[in-house]
Amino acid sequence: MNEKTLEDFRKHTEDSYPKEACGFIIGVGKKERYFPANNIAEFAEEHFIIDPVSYADAEDIGAIIGVCHSHPNEGCEPSEADKVACETSNKPWHILSWPGDRLHSWEPSGYEAPIVGRQFSYGVLDCCTLLRDYYKKELNIDFKCHSGQDGWWDKGENRYLDNYKEQGFVQIKDEDDIRKYDIFLIKLVSPVPNHAAVFIGDDKILHHVHGRLSNRELYGGYWRKHTTHHLRHQSLC
Repeated sequence: MNEKTLEDFRKHTEDSYPKEACGFIIGVGKKERYFPANNIAEFAEEHFIIDPVSYADAEDIGAIIGVCHSHPNEGCEPSEADKVACETSNKPWHILSWPGDRLHSWEPSGYEAPIVGRQFSYGVLDCCTLLRDYYKKELNIDFKCHSGQDGWWDKGENRYLDNYKEQGFVQIKDEDDIRKYDIFLIKLVSPVPNHAAVFIGDDKILHHVHGRLSNRELYGGYWRKHTTHHLRHQSLC
């Protein structure tokens, strides 16, 4: 990152404070420049979600060669979610702490979040991405997470039920026919299922709840009571 790019990133960070600023370093010809993006996260003081429109606008101008965001009132060290998102983007990332004005830059290096004990960050490290990573690690099966904007379940959307078939899952009607790798869709204070857990045997599920680390626990009580759908990947039927 050259000095002019950093200066523009710093100005965007200062103007956005106490919210997180986010943006791109783009290459235009042989030069680079900073492109400020719109942070559409509901709680923008705590994390960021880059507006897809900003992403498209940046690509219209030049090639995206880096991702930037700020850490208000924190250090510049990357969180677990930052490390995972950097790997997904396959581009260098840069974090600027503010008002500390300290910069941390790094590149993708093959980092993988642990299956158990990972931190929660919606859309990056959440219940769906945990199941996706578990399926890839255990079965080499890929599926997509249609995360959408946090809180979609209270905005008339029904993302799990709308997308599970196209991701290769079928519904199991027999409540007693439970096998390892089956997925349960669960309502967590929601009009529609907004949480997912995977059965891992020994009466236990693996899942990731907002505000907690991913963990294993017994499938019973609250989780069983609020399960709405029992799914199985079609390759396991």
